[in-house]
Amino acid sequence: MKMHHSSLLGLFILLSGLSGCYGGKVLVVPVDGSHWINMKVLIVELHSKGHNITVVRGSNSWYIEEESPLYTSITVDIGEFDSDFWTMLLPRLLQIKRHGRSFWSEIKIAQEIYSRFSEVHQQVCNMTAMIFENEILMKSLEDGKYNVVLTDPAFGGGVLLAHRLGLPLLLNVRWTMYGEGHFVVAPSPLSYIPIPALQLTDKMTFSQRVMNVMVYMIGIYQNPKFFGSHYQEFSQKYFGPDVDFLSLLQNTDIWLMRNDFTFEFPRPTMPNIVYMGGFQCKPAKPLPDDLEEFVQSSGEHGVIIMTLGTLFGQLLSEINDEIAAAFAQLPQKVIWRHTGPRPANLGNNTLIVDWLPQNDLLGHPKTKVFVAHGGTNGVQEAIYHGVPIVGLPLSFDQPDNLSRMQAKGTAKIVDFATLDRNVFLEALKEVLHNPSYRENMQRLSRLHHDQPMKPLDRAVFWIEFVMRNRGAPHLRTQSFRMSWIEYHCIDVILTLMATIFIFAFVMVYIIRYFYLILFRKKVKHE
Repeated sequence: MKMHHSSLLGLFILLSGLSGCYGGKVLVVPVDGSHWINMKVLIVELHSKGHNITVVRGSNSWYIEEESPLYTSITVDIGEFDSDFWTMLLPRLLQIKRHGRSFWSEIKIAQEIYSRFSEVHQQVCNMTAMIFENEILMKSLEDGKYNVVLTDPAFGGGVLLAHRLGLPLLLNVRWTMYGEGHFVVAPSPLSYIPIPALQLTDKMTFSQRVMNVMVYMIGIYQNPKFFGSHYQEFSQKYFGPDVDFLSLLQNTDIWLMRNDFTFEFPRPTMPNIVYMGGFQCKPAKPLPDDLEEFVQSSGEHGVIIMTLGTLFGQLLSEINDEIAAAFAQLPQKVIWRHTGPRPANLGNNTLIVDWLPQNDLLGHPKTKVFVAHGGTNGVQEAIYHGVPIVGLPLSFDQPDNLSRMQAKGTAKIVDFATLDRNVFLEALKEVLHNPSYRENMQRLSRLHHDQPMKPLDRAVFWIEFVMRNRGAPHLRTQSFRMSWIEYHCIDVILTLMATIFIFAFVMVYIIRYFYLILFRKKVKHE
């Protein structure tokens, strides 16, 4: 019996040792804000698998903690970050939408946003330069024997660091500094692949296709100028004139894409793109007792939840008052995440909270409608739980996200320019009482759940795959190494056309030559 127990103990120790052998070392270079929320999901899962995580963060980070049981942090001091611009951005956007909307006003604020983001990209390059020029830190990174770099390419510091350390690169991606991730790595025919800024579908009219091409060309000019140029200059300074930053980005081993085809329109893709849409979603947990009591008090009418994400906590007071007045006219109970002054016209059915468990509320059977700004995380959670949306898009990717959901019949969009209590109330009633919204969203939810493995498991598998195999070069396309002329076979087409033209010219010349000879002989004979 003792022998039996000792054998089991030895087997357990052996298996534990073997399992520990597969633990890798991951260097994570994240992006702050809502992007950190989904990066942290990957970190939690990798940590639970026994991997050792190191996170590179700036000293001005909003959400990325310096001390954590999940990871070891490397903090780079990059000075104070000007947050006033972002605090004032929402009121300015809303003022323009409601009172001073014009082509030139929107161009002006778009240029301001571009310029401010350009400054942030420059800060990222400065932070990366500090890392590169800190010999002690670089020596510790090189001695760390990391297996892989995991980064979010909304900013390019992680791409640069991976190249400097000679490590395989994985991207947790939806957006890059050049735009939506697919446009960097996958074929994107503009005839049916819409540019996100235009809020179009994959069925475009001729005029829409013209606009799609024009906006794409503007992006080709603007994005490298405002964003990519910083990284290109950095690459040439530290890696030499022959190193192109865009090529470094395109040379990524695996793109972990934060969407899937329940959300995305059908489009060409690549073998090293792994779709993990909804990977941060999970089954709902029980609500806190006081919140559960409020939800249950809604009876058969159910609950509406409203939140505008991590960046935009409050709207203009005039908009808040109109929203509150619309909520007060409904029989449903409302849970509204709101910061700032208490709205006027607030009904007894509305609960104002500083924070709410969004995933758990969306998964509650009494939740009927989700009022949201259209961030990717919130939209994916709504799909996961099958809750239709009333959308209040503010900026960035939010209008496009919601327009895709509206095209699929799962959301109703309300424009801030025309929002008042009546408009908002009608939108709520339409989504509440028209069963097609919930049916369409539940159909998307079933499609999302009907897959062979969970998106998070798929993402972790591919991260570990790259660790085990030291990259995934067999999945990377070489198309990015080709010039535009080679990629589109312009040289081949011109060569074939020239060959046909020369052949036709020679044949005509030969026929004409023999014709003239025969004609002369005939004349002499006569």
